[in-house]
Amino acid sequence: FTLTGIPGLLMSSYWMALPLCCLYLLMLLGNCTLLWMIKTDHSLHTPMYYFLSMLAMADLGLSLSTMPTMLAIFWFKSTSLPFEACIVQMYFIHSFSAIESGVLVAMAFDRFVAICYPLHYGSVLTNSLITKVGGLIFMRGICVVIPVAVLIKKMPFCSSRVLSHSFCLHQDILRLVCGDVKVNSLYGLTAVIFTKGLDSLIILLSYIMIIRAILNIISQEARAKAFSTCISHLTAILVFYIPLIGLSIIHRFGKHLPPLTHTLLADAYLLVPPVLNPLVYSWKTKQIRRQILTLLC
Repeated sequence: FTLTGIPGLLMSSYWMALPLCCLYLLMLLGNCTLLWMIKTDHSLHTPMYYFLSMLAMADLGLSLSTMPTMLAIFWFKSTSLPFEACIVQMYFIHSFSAIESGVLVAMAFDRFVAICYPLHYGSVLTNSLITKVGGLIFMRGICVVIPVAVLIKKMPFCSSRVLSHSFCLHQDILRLVCGDVKVNSLYGLTAVIFTKGLDSLIILLSYIMIIRAILNIISQEARAKAFSTCISHLTAILVFYIPLIGLSIIHRFGKHLPPLTHTLLADAYLLVPPVLNPLVYSWKTKQIRRQILTLLC
């Protein structure tokens, strides 16, 4: 396959490669720092931070899946990618994306129990349950994408093998298939509904119940404190789902849009959440902010 950089930008533009490197370094630094803090600080050994560490691992996996081809294009002008390597990259991108979506659901459940049933928080969210939930999230992300890779590997491709992005996505590869893609499209749609569609519905229902519980709190100060514990999670949800929904819509209905629109949305979907999530949680979480200030001082 031939990968595409940013439409209208010369492949030799190092001014684009440098910001990309900075973004990846910021992502690695932020997520690795979060994981290190949660591991070393025993006060952070609570359900919320265990789920946050899972989110950081999913973000690392998602970014590292795109990094080789992104940097190869802008640093070395290397746009060619073997078929098998493209399928592997596609598999890891979609797997880690499904894992991240599942972790956001687990974090919504954590906030739901903490606000709606605070007295039962410790007895419900035990270490055993967190381990099982984490294992289930990772197994779902790994297994649900395997048929996607197997099905597309057997398809015949046309003479044109130019992809629209700097990495391999299922919808983009499917566009180049010459044969019947009904089975691939149907399973791809089913997988998206089973993962991100179901996850977004569960998150929505969780926050409806959370908002109802917050509105029942008499004290204005207690309301504000309860809602503030959800701000970081809500930001992570919006940063992840808005580009994802936008990318899905334009791949199906926005074929008339300029190529730059597709490229920017795909890059935002895969690059922005891993960079912003550590910054948001570091800024909004007192324990992590205090640890960072201690390290800097």
